[in-house]
Amino acid sequence: MTAFLNTLGGRLAERWMALLAVPGLIYLATLVCAVTLGQRHWSDTGRLRDRLGALATAPGAHSPGSLAVAALAVLAGAAAVGAAVQAVGTWCEKAWLTEARGPVTRRLTARRLRRWQDADRAYRAALVAAGRATIAGSGDAGPLTESAERHHAVRARIALAAPRHPFWAGDRITDPERRVWRAYRLDLTVAWPHLWLLAPDGTRTELTAARTAFTSATRLHAWAIAYLLLGLCWWPAAVIGLLAAVTAAGRGREAASGFADLTEALTDLHGKDLALALGIPCDGGLTREVGAEMTRVLGKDVA
Repeated sequence: MTAFLNTLGGRLAERWMALLAVPGLIYLATLVCAVTLGQRHWSDTGRLRDRLGALATAPGAHSPGSLAVAALAVLAGAAAVGAAVQAVGTWCEKAWLTEARGPVTRRLTARRLRRWQDADRAYRAALVAAGRATIAGSGDAGPLTESAERHHAVRARIALAAPRHPFWAGDRITDPERRVWRAYRLDLTVAWPHLWLLAPDGTRTELTAARTAFTSATRLHAWAIAYLLLGLCWWPAAVIGLLAAVTAAGRGREAASGFADLTEALTDLHGKDLALALGIPCDGGLTREVGAEMTRVLGKDVA
């Protein structure tokens, strides 16, 4: 038990350092640079060196007690900054996944929907043109097919289906629910806890890793906001914030896609197992009839 508690304490300390202390210390160091240099002296390393020298020669700089208190204060400040940014990251995650409820989110969703519809019309027109050229045996069939593929990629970058959320991540995360419903008439919202219980440990690990990666991306986005705000005092911090925001967006897209693909794969591979566990006959793969019956049973619809 003692060895277990020591190991657990070490892991908690490592996690605390990775999530809160180290990023917070880096941010505090950047804050010191911003306050000391400002916009006018943004690259004056001599000014920063003089400031650090003045702190080193202060009366309490050589007192062990003062140094200990200062170190604890810095660590506490770093942890507080990290915790605050982590809280902002939670709100960023909710914002990325929010539905179109208020006037702002509805306007954003309508804008994405118009863009998707324009891209969809362009893709369908290009696809029809490519099909006609192929049937006619025209030499333009190849270029027209490539054009249709490009239009399809443009539409997919906006959303895989007609957008219902103000942001890309919200649509991507909910895509499996819509696709599973269209294919099997299975309500993935009510079926998910049961599928999770039937999933092998390896599958759960992969899903958890993808979900954690998405949360990490939203946390990085929160750090980007913090550095962008700091850029009001020292513009190099804004550069750091922009780079972090771009990185967070890319990681968020990758994590959301990975999680959505794994969710849909879990349904395809273990949907039959869930049907059999519920006592619903399923000789072959999932069908609409089986999926509808599973939805009725899991939804406690006894009518």
